[in-house]
Amino acid sequence: MFDTDTYELKMNGALEHFEDELRKVRTGRAHPGMLDGVMVEVYGTKLPLNQAANITAPEAQMLLVTPFDPSNVAAISAAIRDNQSLGFNPSDDGRIVRVPVPALTEERRKQLVKQTGEKVEEARIALRNIRQDALKDAKRQKDAKELSEDDVKRVEAEIDRLMSEKQQAIESIFKAKEQDILTI
Repeated sequence: MFDTDTYELKMNGALEHFEDELRKVRTGRAHPGMLDGVMVEVYGTKLPLNQAANITAPEAQMLLVTPFDPSNVAAISAAIRDNQSLGFNPSDDGRIVRVPVPALTEERRKQLVKQTGEKVEEARIALRNIRQDALKDAKRQKDAKELSEDDVKRVEAEIDRLMSEKQQAIESIFKAKEQDILTI
């Protein structure tokens, strides 16, 4: 019998990846996840910022980065400043790094919605690839006489049902994020 559970797990993984990517997209308010993509050079190696410092959002327009080792303050500040996609200008007082999160302009909000739309398309492509793999696998098993024609039809129906379910989830997550971005 054909097992669709592995493909459902892959689809769930693609959906989780999509949600993680959307968390990185900036909205009007500050949240620690905004700095997830920042890599800091400390002790001669590059580390994700969250492994070199504690990141908090004490207020809606400010991020506070507290390094585990105060000697890394300058490197952390430079890494945040050098990440052009964020557009942040951090300041440090020798102990902590303050990252003001500027309010989004109308133009920037529309640009972020467009970027989010591209991430939606990437997630859909990932789902389609998983679907193709499942259908190829079912066809291969049919050719090897491990599955009957009816079994293949059932597999196709199940995979299509999963696809539809995941597509709806992506769409609802996107709508919520779009609303979040466009809300001032």
